[in-house]
Amino acid sequence: MFDLLNSALLGLVEGLTEFIPVSSTGHLLLVSHFLGLGEPAKTLDIVIQLGPILAIAVIYWGKLSYVITRFGREKAATRFVTSVLLAFLPAMVIGFLLHDFIKAVLFETPVLICWSLIIGGVVLLFVDRMAPEPTVPDADHMPLGKALAIGLFQCLAMIPGVSRSGATIVGALMLGVNKRAAAEFSFFLSLPTMLGAASLDLVKSRHDLDFSALSSIAVAFVLATVSGGFVVRWLLGYVSTRGFAPFGWWRIIVGAGALAAIYMGY
Repeated sequence: MFDLLNSALLGLVEGLTEFIPVSSTGHLLLVSHFLGLGEPAKTLDIVIQLGPILAIAVIYWGKLSYVITRFGREKAATRFVTSVLLAFLPAMVIGFLLHDFIKAVLFETPVLICWSLIIGGVVLLFVDRMAPEPTVPDADHMPLGKALAIGLFQCLAMIPGVSRSGATIVGALMLGVNKRAAAEFSFFLSLPTMLGAASLDLVKSRHDLDFSALSSIAVAFVLATVSGGFVVRWLLGYVSTRGFAPFGWWRIIVGAGALAAIYMGY
């Protein structure tokens, strides 16, 4: 089990990168690789995923409780919940079928992560500049066909380094969704997606769970939650005025720097 400082570092990295299009998984794996931390313990790996989920649930509690309690009774609430669940469907099916391959093969390839960061950064720069004129102004009125298409884009994030939020945001922008709405829909889509992924990991790893270092796990969870909430509150205003290009450049710089370090033997 990691010591307290390492656990805190990973919790902070998870929270700060989960909702921006830079790949939290890619950053976590590269940090672990270059600091010689090894693979995070299964328990810690699962728990820090739950922090950002809690942050979204707290920040959007009013909206979430409204649409859930009125699902099936009000058209707008029913349509919104349906759009999110429809977008979640592709990842649910493909993630369940390919879970073991993704964890055993793709997560053990740092070079793949670096190239995913670089290529994803180039794509993000291009789409941020060349995306079609928005026709969907807010996340509450996402057409069901576009929601499903965004869900298919999200499946690309099963490759470490691609970024779940990056894939969904790029897909949404290409489909004519407003930048702020693209980010906000990605937030809502993260709830079933990340909760489903954490639940599947929990079932698959149930015999490897270890809560002996509870203080380290708790610190990582709290930092992931607080930093994730900070990013959510900051991101919507930022992308509304400045777009996603800075995140594209960040991906390219981190991916290229890490790739150079790997080829130099680090």
